[in-house]
Amino acid sequence: MPATSDPAKIDISKSQGVTIEWVDGHRSEYNCSYLRDHCPCATCSNAHGTSEPQAETQSSNPFVMYKERPKMRDVEMIGRYAMRILWNDGHNTGLYSWTLLREICACPECKPKA
Repeated sequence: MPATSDPAKIDISKSQGVTIEWVDGHRSEYNCSYLRDHCPCATCSNAHGTSEPQAETQSSNPFVMYKERPKMRDVEMIGRYAMRILWNDGHNTGLYSWTLLREICACPECKPKA
């Protein structure tokens, strides 16, 4: 794993998100909605061949007026390369590797220039 994908410090706020300070000095901030929207699991990333990415749990009530914003119920470190997030919607199959998190950093410095 390249040095730019090694975290030096990880701060987790279950209601706000994750901040990572990388060994090369870069700092990445990911709010809960951004992380949930970028879940890398097969269901969310359409890796199993369905027509569109889908949330793992969907309400059967078509008149839902309120959707709770994503929050982390728990975070589990997976070895020295990733973390798994248990979301308040029950989803927990995505492994967020350090490499993936560095790749999806949305700060102005990392965003592709259009």
